[in-house]
This record gives sequence, C-alpha cells and structure tokens, in this order.
Amino acid sequence: MLIFLFWVLLILGSYSYFIYPLVLKILQGKRATQVAENGGDTFSVSLIVTAYNEKDRIREKIENVLELSYGKGELELIVASDCSDDGTDDIVREYEDRGVRLVRAQERLGKENAQLTAIKAAKGDILVFSDTATKMNPDSIDALVSYFADESVGAISSEDRFISKDGSVAGEGAYVKYEMWLRNQESQLAGLVGLSGSFFAARKEVCEDWDIHSPSDFNTALNCASAGLRAVTAPDVLGYYQDLKDPAKEYARKVRTVIRGMTGLSRHADVLNPGKFGLFAFQVWSHKLMRWLVPWFLIALFIVNALVASRGGIYTLAFLGQLAFYGLAIAAHFNASLRDIGPIKIIYFFVQVNVALFDAACQFLSGKRMTTWKPSAR
Repeated sequence: MLIFLFWVLLILGSYSYFIYPLVLKILQGKRATQVAENGGDTFSVSLIVTAYNEKDRIREKIENVLELSYGKGELELIVASDCSDDGTDDIVREYEDRGVRLVRAQERLGKENAQLTAIKAAKGDILVFSDTATKMNPDSIDALVSYFADESVGAISSEDRFISKDGSVAGEGAYVKYEMWLRNQESQLAGLVGLSGSFFAARKEVCEDWDIHSPSDFNTALNCASAGLRAVTAPDVLGYYQDLKDPAKEYARKVRTVIRGMTGLSRHADVLNPGKFGLFAFQVWSHKLMRWLVPWFLIALFIVNALVASRGGIYTLAFLGQLAFYGLAIAAHFNASLRDIGPIKIIYFFVQVNVALFDAACQFLSGKRMTTWKPSAR
C-alpha cells in the first residue's frame, strides 16, 4: 500500500509542473486555435492605471503612459485612486490639461473596486489595465489592440519581464519564463486561466460583471470563458518590473497573491465544472488547484518515502535525493552566495514558492482574506 501511495504522490506532485504541460502540447496539436491577423479594426481605448499612495512613482508612471502611441483610434488615460491620502491624487490632477483623468473610489475596498470605479467612467471599447510599477513600450497599445481583430478574443495579457536594478534578469527569471511558456500553450487552447494582473486589456463588455473580491486577472479570464471568448497572451507586448527593494518582502507578496487567487476561485467554484466550462475547467484544475496542492503532495511524499526507504533500490535513492534537494534549499536560505549557482537558485526558488503556497493555504483555510493592498517598494 505504501509503495502504491509513493507512486501516486509522485505523480500528483509532478503533475502541475511537468505532466500538465505535456498534456497541453498534445491537446494543442489536435485542436490549437490561432489568433486572427489584425484586420485594421479601429477601437477607442481607455487605459486605467490603479494607484494607492504612489506619490513617489506616479509621476514617472504618468510620463510613461503619455509616451504611448495609439495610431488607430482614441486613447483615454484614467488613474483610478483607491482613496490615496499621500498626495498621489494631487500629482495626477497636475496632468489634467494633458488628458489624464482622475477617478477616486468612494471608500477603500481594494484594487478591484478602484478598477470598477474607472470601468464605470471609461468611454473606450477596449479597457487596458496597468499598475503603477509597470513600464510599457511606446507601441504597446497598438500591439495589444491588434489582437482584438479576432472576434473570439475577449482579453489580452502582456508578458512579464522581471528586471534587476542592474538591468539583468532577476532571481525568478527562469520561473517567469516557464510561466510565460505555459500561458502560451493555454492561450492556444481554451484561453488563459489568469492574465498578467499588472498589464492586460479586455473588451468593455467582458468587464461588466466585475467581482471586487476576486483578482481582476482571474475575473477577466473567467468572464471571457463565460461569454464563450478566449483570453490570450501577447508575446510582443511586454510589461517590465523591477525587483523588490527588500527581497524579504517578496515572500509576503507571493503569499498575498495566492490568498487572493484562492479567494477568487472559492467565489467562482463553478468554473471547475467541465460540463459547464469544458477544457477551460481542465486548465483551471491543472494550473490553479493542482499547483496549490503541490506542497501538500510533497510533504506526504517525503513522509511516505521515509517509510519505504529501507526497501532499498529506487526508494532509497529517492529519499536521499529529497534530503539533498531540501538540504540545498535550506543551505541557500542561510547562505545567499549559493543562490548565484544556477541549479541551486532554481531549487531554492522552487522550494520558496511551495512554502509560500503552503503558508497561503493555511492562512486561507483559517479564514484570512485580502482585498486592500499596499504597493510593494521597488
């Protein structure tokens, strides 16, 4: 029985990261769909920047937004303030004569509520959402909007580029690249199960049903699936982010993000029903739920492997491998220089992510929810 359990847990623990991508490739070969080429359609666009107490970088963000070009239609610029009280709103008002509109939530209920305030005020056919910390290339809007020439597309996600202060790829570069590749595979099937929350676009009608207690990146993907549309990734549209000034806060950011994701899925659990959502439900099961369960599978695998290690052969090697794997992660946690070694850096980041997933699950199950937010210092 323990031997059987060992193999079951090994498969479950590996599924989300290794088996699921292979299944996507197989399914993609059978029924992949492509995004239609730009047919020259013209859309009015509202770009919404969400901010809470961003006085130190809102000016830089607005200047970046004002550099954006959109040659095919009207571009409306809106800053949605989540009841900022540090002077952010006053800085935004300085740009009124340059076409920047300020909308302010009536009470501080979180990012999604501030976005909803802006959605109600927006005039565009296409809504583009961006965080203050995100930098965009001048041609980003033209590139994003071109994807909406395909009527089956309801939302577009940018791709993340996480940059260190010196301009090099930061610690989670390999992981981000993996996630971007995975998104590309999902994009060609039933659509993304989550967009890049800090830079994405959607048709305005997709945003009409807006749950302020669920992350907007999941809201939008779910609304697309409900409407029979797809959310797709745009490899040629990039969002640039600097790493956090305090790396210790990166862990807290991961935990917060996962708790918000779990909250969103718990509020819309019907999305797990394949009878209603088909292949999209399969993707949510595989990418979201099974990913969140990985640390639980790994803990159980370690315990079961310890119990069967005495049987020798592959079970002894597997247990020694686990000890070495987690030992390297612990060593890298206390010796930062070890994280400069490629394989150890990947091991350390993998373990850190799964510890954060475990922590987030425990907090979520204990009743913790997160709607309001504070900007991370970068």
